[in-house]
Amino acid sequence: MFPYEHVIYFDRASKIPVYRQIAISITNAIRNGILKAETRLPGSRELAKTLGIHRKTVIAAYEELDAQGWITVIPRKYVSVAAHIPSLKPQKWIAGDIPASYENDLNLPFRIVEEHIADEDAGSVPEIIIDDGHPDVRLSPIADLLKTYRSLTSRKYAIKSAHTGTTQGTLSLREALVSYLSVTRGLNSSVENLLITHGAQMSIYLAAQLLLERSSRVIVGKPNYPVANKAFEEAGAEVIEVDVDDQGIDTDAIEIICGKEKINAVYVIPHHHYPTTVTLNVERRMKLLELSKRFSFAIIEDDYDYDYHYGSSPYLPLASAHHRGNVIYIGSFSKILDPSLRIGFMVAPKNFIAQCMALRSVIDVSGDGYMQNALATLMNGGELKSHIRKAKKIYHRRRSFLDNLLKEKLEKYVSYVLPTGGMAIWIKLNPAFSLAQLALNPRLRISKIDKERNAFRFGFASLDETELEQAVGLLETGLQRMEGGVANQITQR
Repeated sequence: MFPYEHVIYFDRASKIPVYRQIAISITNAIRNGILKAETRLPGSRELAKTLGIHRKTVIAAYEELDAQGWITVIPRKYVSVAAHIPSLKPQKWIAGDIPASYENDLNLPFRIVEEHIADEDAGSVPEIIIDDGHPDVRLSPIADLLKTYRSLTSRKYAIKSAHTGTTQGTLSLREALVSYLSVTRGLNSSVENLLITHGAQMSIYLAAQLLLERSSRVIVGKPNYPVANKAFEEAGAEVIEVDVDDQGIDTDAIEIICGKEKINAVYVIPHHHYPTTVTLNVERRMKLLELSKRFSFAIIEDDYDYDYHYGSSPYLPLASAHHRGNVIYIGSFSKILDPSLRIGFMVAPKNFIAQCMALRSVIDVSGDGYMQNALATLMNGGELKSHIRKAKKIYHRRRSFLDNLLKEKLEKYVSYVLPTGGMAIWIKLNPAFSLAQLALNPRLRISKIDKERNAFRFGFASLDETELEQAVGLLETGLQRMEGGVANQITQR
């Protein structure tokens, strides 16, 4: 008799019912040519006895296979593989577990974007997480936003509005954003100049795909936002790095490069450069705009946290100047409300926005119209402005609190320049101490580290004073242990 006990596998602990596991095993045997068309199968009693299961389970499996057309059941006579199954050459049969289909790798040709990096273990949550500059969701008006969202889903007009023209972004949000950007950033734009995206990263990607190709060159800061660099590389462009000092990206170096070769775009983060948090000074802003006109390159201005500036008013964006449409301005609400709220925006000439919409529609039909309209309601009602004003005061206080902690606890271990705004401080460890070793502490997770520069971003906005003390305390303990280890090594020598 055919050894069905070695072909049919099931696991009683599996979430998949046993009868379905049996049906899948028989289906696989047919697919692999082990069971050919019209092959007689054992009766339900016989197979149940062979497998050590209840007869009703086998009957359920046969009913499943019959419904799908894999077998033919003649009541009280016989069960067989369906006659219309094509003849297949039997594959090598190996006793033992057969891996599920998706446990195998795809062995067909496909393009490799990058090596996959697994997410950090979600089950292992450290005591403190130092992020790279996130807002404090506990302060965010998310409850009001969701309340408005729910109310919109119950109104006939609101339902229609949420499904109309969302490829570019709902008209309500674009109208609110035009007014908001005009008042807060001096941008002179219209609703036709705006595209609402799933976060700033989508805007960067769309701009890269349309501005760059395999013969293109794009200048970025060094160091820079790595995901932006990847977007430019994926477009096929050559990424040219220019040093970023305490005054921002070196525009003199950009001028020299432009004099030697064609540059298609310059990516710049003028407010609180990522990751170093420095601000591009006035002189270099003016020069970058002048170079853009002289050498005909686009400026991709990533202004991800413009709203948080302390002590004085922030510089207006490059996009607020007279630039003949050469500046593609990108922003996000993720740094205002919540990183998981993926609403970003792009401001650009109408013809460029039209092409961004065409490209975006290939991969993403539209955004969340209800959420966009709910956000517009918060903006029009003044709640967003009120939240930013409140949050800015709290983040300013937390920045000062962290500054004092660093000076008191870590002064001999680290160096930094206190940023004029933003939500993070760029901290460099002294050469005698290893950031890689410091990051091994299971009680502490540092989200953004730069091993090459032995530096990291300390996001202070999302942590209250107690949490900031805990974070600095864990850093201090780790550095003291390293210091003790270094002292012991010197003594042993």
